[in-house]
Amino acid sequence: MNLIRAITLSVASAPAAARRYRDWFDYIPIDEGVVDDELALSWGSNAAAGQPFFVLRSRSGIKADLRLVQNAPHAGYRPMRTFGWAALEVCVTDVQAVHARLRNSPFRIIGPPGAIANLPTIHPMQVQGPDDEVVFLTQILASGPATGLPQAQVPIDRPFICVLGSADAPAAARWFAQRLPMIAAPPLSIAYGTLNRAFGLPADRHHDFITGAHAAEIFLEIDQYPAAATSRARHDHSLPPAVALCSFLHSDLDAVPGPWISRPARRYGQIYEGRRAGTQQMPDGTLVEFIEAPLHESPCVMDAS
Repeated sequence: MNLIRAITLSVASAPAAARRYRDWFDYIPIDEGVVDDELALSWGSNAAAGQPFFVLRSRSGIKADLRLVQNAPHAGYRPMRTFGWAALEVCVTDVQAVHARLRNSPFRIIGPPGAIANLPTIHPMQVQGPDDEVVFLTQILASGPATGLPQAQVPIDRPFICVLGSADAPAAARWFAQRLPMIAAPPLSIAYGTLNRAFGLPADRHHDFITGAHAAEIFLEIDQYPAAATSRARHDHSLPPAVALCSFLHSDLDAVPGPWISRPARRYGQIYEGRRAGTQQMPDGTLVEFIEAPLHESPCVMDAS
């Protein structure tokens, strides 16, 4: 099973962002409210307390949710140029159809559908949302245990990979492997078009990345960023801009080495379901949330109709 439970975006307007993902991705709103004080404290982001949020889920019903938390935009943020969560990757049934659908949407196409020479099992495209979030939309041409990739059940399905930009991808992979039941693959090098465009590099420039998998399913991509990348600025005591936080399942939070921003505690709502959760910071400040749950549970809870 995939360890991703939720991906949290910072957005200028939570209601407006929820409408965009409902209207253009067909995601279903399943929860809304305001961030409580204790949850904001657990993120080390006290300014998030009292801010509106929405939670949306793909029509496939799989519990890999998108959480939208209202947060003031940061003028200095540039997508895919800073260390931290860079993008979410979503599986789709037909990338050409998605490209046609989003061509006149609020999501700006920053990478049209195209094959990747040494990754023949996928056909991706990339968009940038109004809140500077980057979304990879990927058609899986071959799925199953041999590839570590899922097959989309609805036209635009769930997030299935969290994409991290790192100054030291091997060190970041070790950090995750110490905390999650994850197997890291050897680095792979590709001509990374989206990253090259972000940094103004030649289109054929290669960059390394490392994937992390659990139970033969890839859920994490760690990109080695160019030397020009910088730390991500954010407002004091606020969530980082764009992709702010990724939440992963773990069967026993007591076995996760610290330190925690605050001790894991029971949280409520659609994402937590009364389970314990806690957040840690990676050495570069990236926020990673862990939610305690049996890893054998079925991720499907909704009727996709």
